[in-house]
Amino acid sequence: MVIEHAYAELGLAPGASEAQVKAAWRRLVAQWHPDRNAAPGALARMQRINTAYETIRLGPDDAGSPAPAPDPAAAVRPLRRRVRLSLEEAAAGCVKPVRGQRSEACTSCDGAGELRRPGWYGWMASTAPCSACAGRGRLARGYRHTVRIPPGARAGDRLQAHAAGATLELQVEIAPHPLFTLDADGTLRCEMPVDGFAWMAERWVEVPTLAGLQQMRLRRAHRSYRLRGQGFPDRGGVRGDCVVTIEPRFPDSLSAEQEALLERLSAAGTAPLADWQRRLRAWERRRT
Repeated sequence: MVIEHAYAELGLAPGASEAQVKAAWRRLVAQWHPDRNAAPGALARMQRINTAYETIRLGPDDAGSPAPAPDPAAAVRPLRRRVRLSLEEAAAGCVKPVRGQRSEACTSCDGAGELRRPGWYGWMASTAPCSACAGRGRLARGYRHTVRIPPGARAGDRLQAHAAGATLELQVEIAPHPLFTLDADGTLRCEMPVDGFAWMAERWVEVPTLAGLQQMRLRRAHRSYRLRGQGFPDRGGVRGDCVVTIEPRFPDSLSAEQEALLERLSAAGTAPLADWQRRLRAWERRRT
């Protein structure tokens, strides 16, 4: 307990004489001792009175000046937590709730786990376990805080925030995405099936991006498409690209109408096979 608080606990001004301190202590003991006072908070008040009396009785430290108050920031360890984000949250930035428990020094016993219990008028002093913390010296306190995650956070990043009187150290985790994978350079990759006939006809299809669905035209000569600036942002906000790789799929069975259309296409002989046919005939002539 800080010595200024100890004087205040006894109802005295700092620098009160030894006689005044003892008189105030005796008066308060007579009022708050659990043997005389059945109020629910009597025991805790008695503990604070005794702690205050001992703090004043011990007086200043060896240097002749009052002992400095402990630095709360130095006594509290950082609260380390993991925060799990979706890929969309990591890209755009978000606000996430962080909750948990932290261990604090018990204020009733100043973290000692026990209280000095003087006998009547200071005779036969003894110690007893602190009832507030059950002798452990520390108490668990719940906390809940919201933290802002900046855009472009990556898995493994460590972020700091201040909450609950302490420093929060957050390690970022990014949940697996059902559609995308992320490269180290910010390139997003997506593999998607498309209708084989739509691919042959070079139709427009909808493809996913972090910003939503986007129209893209298929090309028969291409299986891979690069959408510029539709990938993951770096810490400066510059986005990478999104690479979409398509897989044309055809039905296992065709209707009569589809079969007829394929026959017509085959009969038209429009496929570029002239070079292959020439090499095939040359090979056949050499065989004979």
